[in-house]
Amino acid sequence: MNKRTISIILAILAVVLGSIACGFSASTANIKDAYLASDSEGTQKTTTFTQDDVFYCLVTLANAPDDTVTKTVWYAVEAENTEPNFMIDEVSITQGDGPITFNLANNNLWPFGKYKVELYLNDKLDRTLEFEVR
Repeated sequence: MNKRTISIILAILAVVLGSIACGFSASTANIKDAYLASDSEGTQKTTTFTQDDVFYCLVTLANAPDDTVTKTVWYAVEAENTEPNFMIDEVSITQGDGPITFNLANNNLWPFGKYKVELYLNDKLDRTLEFEVR
């Protein structure tokens, strides 16, 4: 081998070892399932709620390390006497694999209309679930 070939091999080796030493990792965390329900156990799946319901959003994480952050952001998209796309609440939970139950309750009646909950995984929007209050 000539000096140039050895230099190239050493440079490649340095890059590979450097990336390992820096702790480079790519998470494969994902939302395996997500749905809305009218009960905390998730047995009453729905996309239609009544004015006095608690909204439940059940999420199942897969391949998620313990420091995975799952966030919900709840909106009244088009509801009576409410400004369009009004953000109601935002909640984050940090955990690994398994089920997570988010909920949103109201001391008053929910206005009739269209709503949504955005689901974020490590600060990246993963999906949006739309629902209605009738």
